[in-house]
Amino acid sequence: MGMVLIKVKIMPDSPDADLDALEKKAEEIVVAGEGGNIKMEREPVAFGLNAIIVFFSRDENLESDGLLDELRGMGNVSSAEVIDYRRALG
Repeated sequence: MGMVLIKVKIMPDSPDADLDALEKKAEEIVVAGEGGNIKMEREPVAFGLNAIIVFFSRDENLESDGLLDELRGMGNVSSAEVIDYRRALG
């Protein structure tokens, strides 16, 4: 059983979106999807809009489409896309 490191970029639908609430909900979704070692960062995009970058590890045999659909389905989210997916060594 190998592990993968996944990096997801979540774009809020407006600069006024509550990023703290989005981060909390995203963490709940990742934990429910058997993700671990979760880290979050905020990345300035433009005009006061900040993206949330979620880093986490997960078993490589698990399907990721459902997890991404849940992240996209959170309120106040414009998009959620995998921006990095790599096998963990060690």
